Amino acid sequence: MMKNKIIIHTDGGARGNPGPAAIGVVIEGGSLGKKEYGEYIGETTNNEAEYRAVIFALKKLKLLVGSDKCRESSVEFLLDSELIVKQLNKEYKLKDKNIQNFFIEIWNLTFDFGGVSFHYIPREENREADRIVNQVLDREMNKLL
Repeated sequence: MMKNKIIIHTDGGARGNPGPAAIGVVIEGGSLGKKEYGEYIGETTNNEAEYRAVIFALKKLKLLVGSDKCRESSVEFLLDSELIVKQLNKEYKLKDKNIQNFFIEIWNLTFDFGGVSFHYIPREENREADRIVNQVLDREMNKLL
Protein backbone atom coordinates (compact mmCIF):
# COMPACT_ATOMS: atom_id res chain seq x y z
CA MET A 1 0.00 0.00 0.00
CA MET A 2 1.20 3.51 -0.85
CA LYS A 3 2.32 5.38 2.23
CA ASN A 4 1.32 8.90 3.08
CA LYS A 5 4.57 10.85 3.56
CA ILE A 6 4.44 13.50 6.25
CA ILE A 7 7.22 15.98 7.01
CA ILE A 8 7.37 17.54 10.46
CA HIS A 9 9.64 20.41 11.51
CA THR A 10 9.93 20.73 15.28
CA ASP A 11 11.77 23.11 17.54
CA GLY A 12 11.89 23.71 21.24
CA GLY A 13 13.55 26.55 23.05
CA ALA A 14 14.04 28.02 26.48
CA ARG A 15 15.07 31.58 27.29
CA GLY A 16 17.73 30.87 29.81
CA ASN A 17 18.54 27.20 30.25
CA PRO A 18 16.39 26.32 32.12
CA GLY A 19 13.90 29.11 31.64
CA PRO A 20 10.52 29.94 30.10
CA ALA A 21 10.14 27.47 27.22
CA ALA A 22 7.96 26.80 24.18
CA ILE A 23 7.60 24.37 21.31
CA GLY A 24 6.95 24.96 17.62
CA VAL A 25 5.67 22.35 15.17
CA VAL A 26 4.99 22.49 11.41
CA ILE A 27 3.25 19.44 9.91
CA GLU A 28 3.05 19.08 6.11
CA GLY A 29 1.96 16.36 3.76
CA GLY A 30 -0.78 14.31 2.21
CA SER A 31 -4.30 15.58 2.67
CA LEU A 32 -3.25 17.58 5.74
CA GLY A 33 -1.86 20.53 3.83
CA LYS A 34 0.27 22.59 6.22
CA LYS A 35 -0.50 23.02 9.92
CA GLU A 36 1.39 25.04 12.53
CA TYR A 37 1.27 24.69 16.30
CA GLY A 38 2.96 26.49 19.15
CA GLU A 39 2.61 26.01 22.87
CA TYR A 40 4.10 27.46 26.03
CA ILE A 41 5.40 24.61 28.22
CA GLY A 42 6.58 26.46 31.34
CA GLU A 43 10.08 26.49 32.81
CA THR A 44 12.38 23.84 31.40
CA THR A 45 15.61 23.23 29.47
CA ASN A 46 16.24 23.54 25.72
CA ASN A 47 16.71 19.77 25.39
CA GLU A 48 13.50 18.99 27.23
CA ALA A 49 11.63 21.49 25.03
CA GLU A 50 13.04 19.80 21.89
CA TYR A 51 11.80 16.39 23.08
CA ARG A 52 8.41 17.74 24.08
CA ALA A 53 7.99 19.25 20.60
CA VAL A 54 8.50 15.79 19.02
CA ILE A 55 6.03 14.19 21.47
CA PHE A 56 3.46 16.93 20.81
CA ALA A 57 3.86 16.46 17.03
CA LEU A 58 3.39 12.67 17.14
CA LYS A 59 0.28 12.96 19.33
CA LYS A 60 -1.18 15.77 17.17
CA LEU A 61 -0.49 13.84 13.96
CA LYS A 62 -2.27 10.78 15.32
CA LEU A 63 -5.33 12.96 16.00
CA LEU A 64 -5.16 14.60 12.56
CA VAL A 65 -4.68 11.39 10.58
CA GLY A 66 -6.84 9.15 12.75
CA SER A 67 -5.62 6.10 14.67
CA ASP A 68 -6.77 3.73 11.94
CA LYS A 69 -4.76 5.53 9.21
CA CYS A 70 -1.49 6.11 11.10
CA ARG A 71 0.07 2.86 9.84
CA GLU A 72 -0.25 4.18 6.27
CA SER A 73 1.87 7.22 7.13
CA SER A 74 5.64 7.51 7.05
CA VAL A 75 6.84 10.44 9.10
CA GLU A 76 10.07 12.38 8.64
CA PHE A 77 11.11 14.68 11.47
CA LEU A 78 13.46 17.56 10.73
CA LEU A 79 15.17 19.12 13.78
CA ASP A 80 17.97 21.65 14.16
CA SER A 81 19.29 19.95 17.31
CA GLU A 82 22.01 17.51 16.29
CA LEU A 83 22.17 16.18 19.87
CA ILE A 84 18.48 15.26 19.98
CA VAL A 85 18.60 13.66 16.50
CA LYS A 86 21.63 11.55 17.49
CA GLN A 87 19.88 10.50 20.71
CA LEU A 88 16.65 9.61 18.89
CA ASN A 89 18.64 7.65 16.29
CA LYS A 90 20.34 5.75 19.14
CA GLU A 91 23.82 7.08 18.30
CA TYR A 92 24.23 8.76 21.70
CA LYS A 93 23.39 7.42 25.14
CA LEU A 94 20.81 9.13 27.33
CA LYS A 95 22.12 9.95 30.79
CA ASP A 96 19.38 12.28 32.04
CA LYS A 97 16.40 10.47 33.62
CA ASN A 98 13.84 12.99 32.29
CA ILE A 99 15.22 12.67 28.76
CA GLN A 100 15.15 8.86 29.05
CA ASN A 101 11.43 9.07 29.86
CA PHE A 102 10.78 11.36 26.86
CA PHE A 103 12.76 8.99 24.62
CA ILE A 104 10.64 6.03 25.79
CA GLU A 105 7.44 7.99 25.17
CA ILE A 106 8.57 8.91 21.64
CA TRP A 107 9.69 5.33 20.97
CA ASN A 108 6.23 4.05 22.00
CA LEU A 109 4.42 6.69 19.91
CA THR A 110 6.40 5.75 16.77
CA PHE A 111 4.81 2.27 16.77
CA ASP A 112 1.50 3.85 15.68
CA PHE A 113 3.00 4.89 12.33
CA GLY A 114 4.28 3.07 9.24
CA GLY A 115 7.73 4.52 9.79
CA VAL A 116 9.31 7.43 11.64
CA SER A 117 12.74 8.92 10.97
CA PHE A 118 14.69 11.78 12.54
CA HIS A 119 17.05 14.03 10.57
CA TYR A 120 19.26 16.96 11.47
CA ILE A 121 18.91 20.15 9.44
CA PRO A 122 20.72 23.49 9.85
CA ARG A 123 18.84 26.16 11.84
CA GLU A 124 18.25 28.20 8.64
CA GLU A 125 16.15 25.34 7.27
CA ASN A 126 14.03 25.22 10.43
CA ARG A 127 12.99 28.89 10.42
CA GLU A 128 9.23 28.32 10.62
CA ALA A 129 9.30 26.10 13.73
CA ASP A 130 11.83 28.47 15.32
CA ARG A 131 9.60 31.47 14.53
CA ILE A 132 6.64 29.78 16.25
CA VAL A 133 8.73 29.10 19.39
CA ASN A 134 9.78 32.75 19.54
CA GLN A 135 6.25 34.07 18.90
CA VAL A 136 4.90 31.96 21.78
CA LEU A 137 7.72 33.05 24.11
CA ASP A 138 7.28 36.73 23.15
CA ARG A 139 3.54 36.45 23.86
CA GLU A 140 4.22 34.84 27.27
CA MET A 141 6.87 37.43 28.18
CA ASN A 142 4.47 40.27 27.26
CA LYS A 143 1.88 38.83 29.66
CA LEU A 144 4.43 39.27 32.46
CA LEU A 145 5.05 42.95 31.67
